[in-house]
Amino acid sequence: MLPETIFRSSALEPADRFGTWRDIMTETHAPMDLRSEHEAEFWVNQRNIALGDVTVYPLECFPLTFRRTPKLISKSDPEAFHISLVKRGTGMLRLGKETLVHGAFDFHTSDTSRSFELSSGPDPFEIIGVEIPKAVLPMPPRAAAQVIGKRISARTGIGSLLATFLTQITEESSTYQEGDGARLSTVLADLVASLFAGVLDAERSLPPETHRRTSLLRIKSFIHNNSDSSELDVAAIAAAHHISVSYLHRLFQQEGAGMTVAGFLLEQRLTRARQDLSDPLRQDVPVHVIAARRGFSHAAAFSRAFKSAYGIPPTDFRRQVIPPTGAPCALRAPSFGTS
Repeated sequence: MLPETIFRSSALEPADRFGTWRDIMTETHAPMDLRSEHEAEFWVNQRNIALGDVTVYPLECFPLTFRRTPKLISKSDPEAFHISLVKRGTGMLRLGKETLVHGAFDFHTSDTSRSFELSSGPDPFEIIGVEIPKAVLPMPPRAAAQVIGKRISARTGIGSLLATFLTQITEESSTYQEGDGARLSTVLADLVASLFAGVLDAERSLPPETHRRTSLLRIKSFIHNNSDSSELDVAAIAAAHHISVSYLHRLFQQEGAGMTVAGFLLEQRLTRARQDLSDPLRQDVPVHVIAARRGFSHAAAFSRAFKSAYGIPPTDFRRQVIPPTGAPCALRAPSFGTS
């Protein structure tokens, strides 16, 4: 499990909630002037998930205003960029004479070295925040600083990929090992750098390794979203990304762990088929129909692949996980390394 701390205001007396949380934010992020019209009944839930030097923090709370002033900057500056995925609510960012309004599925950004004021809307809001040291980001800090304050969408392109990645980390943090933090930090830094570079149209400033990892993440996301199509194969994946089949294979080979393009595609299809077979609401759907829905052109090929991955034919698997008593059965995890 990734290192994680949780703060829930409901665990404290009402009079202590806002002040305690304000002190925690100052200690874990940067000194800030936090104010709220709801201090007397303030409510906040926050988790801090540590990924090495990078922190990801899902946060939901009552409306408030964050201020980072020149006096606070001179007092302490962790030299970090802040990126937040707005999941619910709105926010107004003031940077000098500029004012920008953010809504749901936007990213808002700030720089601990620059003064700013960020006010949420009149209703409770929810974000997934990222605190990333400038030294960790694989692009020149001066270039990255030009992005701060710009409106960035989380609905398309790299923005959508970053939003999906942050959501997965926060929702599945307990499934990772503590040692995964450094690797996740590298991926996250690459995605943020790619997002910033895209905003600046300055991708040439990114290291080749960042380009490679970001391309691989984009391709994996495409496979995940389209694996149900029986027409999706290695050639189609390469064509959709305007790269050669040989280069696509190299991207996966450089990732290590023995994963191949075909193996990853097969994993996505089998995982979804397994979920369908485990669903009591689908127990009357024939196995061959489930196979076809999940991208398998031939039922026999599906049965062989399923047994190879899970050690049991799909029909027997369904009988075990949906027995008359409803009691689940534990099965060994699959291995796709050599598929």
